[in-house]
This record gives sequence, structure tokens and C-alpha cells, in this order.
Amino acid sequence: MNGELLVSISGIRDTTRDTAIEFAEELDRRGVPLSLLVAPRLKGKYRLAEDPATQAWLRGRRARGDAIVLHGYDQAATKRRRAEFATLPRHEALLRLTAADRVLEQAELRTRLFAAPRWDVSSGAVEALPEVGFRVALGLTSILDLERNVAQKTRVYGIGEGFRAEPWWCRALVMGAARTARRGGVLRLAVSAAQLARSGPHQAMLDAIDLALLHGATGTVYGWEPVTFARAA
Repeated sequence: MNGELLVSISGIRDTTRDTAIEFAEELDRRGVPLSLLVAPRLKGKYRLAEDPATQAWLRGRRARGDAIVLHGYDQAATKRRRAEFATLPRHEALLRLTAADRVLEQAELRTRLFAAPRWDVSSGAVEALPEVGFRVALGLTSILDLERNVAQKTRVYGIGEGFRAEPWWCRALVMGAARTARRGGVLRLAVSAAQLARSGPHQAMLDAIDLALLHGATGTVYGWEPVTFARAA
């Protein structure tokens, strides 16, 4: 049985957009779509609402079949502070999700998919997601369909944004990706746009993708299908 390949990029902004564009073009040549993890605000003074060039590129990519995934709102993790949605109670998560959803709607990038920064989401945030209209929560080890309350167990292999980026880890990622693809499983690869500017992580991601394709994996994106009810005869 052939597996699935899901590749995502996070940290897309004005200073990393060209790197993301180059990587997207490399995946286009391989027939692999991307899931683009978007945060309205990133470390420093960056605001997506003030970056029309990145907005336009993201809209263009979605028109080509890529997926947009909300990836937090504005609080960067540090050595002393956990990722933004890792410990939030429901009401605080609701405020941040509502604000982020409004920014993406104004940018014509609204989505029903959510991945918390560093893939770390609190139970309170999970409770708040459906209230803002989100239908899928992507975690480190699962994909949760919020409408059906069904979780698919599958872990992320990543570089950057909470994942290591040293050469030994890049090699381990490639080997782990090959094993998952060989078994016909769901292979989730994630990379930060900043790490794609480095030759080692960049090549490791391409190697992992190429091995997955070699083992018959099919490139796809994160998505959600609404529940449908059959009409009574």
C-alpha cells in the first residue's frame, strides 16, 4: 500500500519568502504540494497584514493546490517561555484564535486548519478551536478531526522551530522518513523557512521527500472534508 507525504513550511515572512519560493518550485518539479503554516505575527515587528507581497504569494500558492494552515498568532517561544498555545486556557486561546482568524480573513487566507507553534497545543486551545470555526488540529503525533472527534496517529519529522537541525538529526530524519514511506504510512515532514536557507537542512528535506516518492508515497496537503448525511429514502 502506498503512503501519503505531507510537507509543511513555517516561518514564512518577508525575509524568508524567497527561500520558501525556491523550495516550493523544487517541490513543484516533483509534483508535491505544500502546506503553508502561517502566523499573522512573527518574532520582532513582522506583521503579515503589512506584507502584501507575502500575502499575494500565499494566495497564489493556495490557488495552485497548496493548503494554508494557521500557525499561532504572535508569541514566539524562547528558552524560558513555552510555545504560544502550549498552556493557554480556553478563553485566552479563544481570544488569540479569533484575532488570528480575522487577520487571515482580511488577507483572503482564511483556513479551517490549525497547527500550534512547535506542534504543542493545550487542551483548552483544542476546546476553543471549533468555536472559531476550525475543523482540524495538527499535533506532533496526531491529526485531530475536531468535528468527528477522531484522531489519526502519525508523528511529525521536522527541522527547525522546536526540532533540531544538526547534521546527525538531518541524517536521522532522512532514515526515519524512508522507513515510514517504505511501510506505506503517513509521512509528515516539517521545516522552518529559515532552516531552508541552510544547505544541510535543505538537502535533508529534499532527500527525505525523494526517498518517500521512490517508495511510492503520494504528495498531498492537510485538509478537511465536512460530514455529510445520507438522505432518507
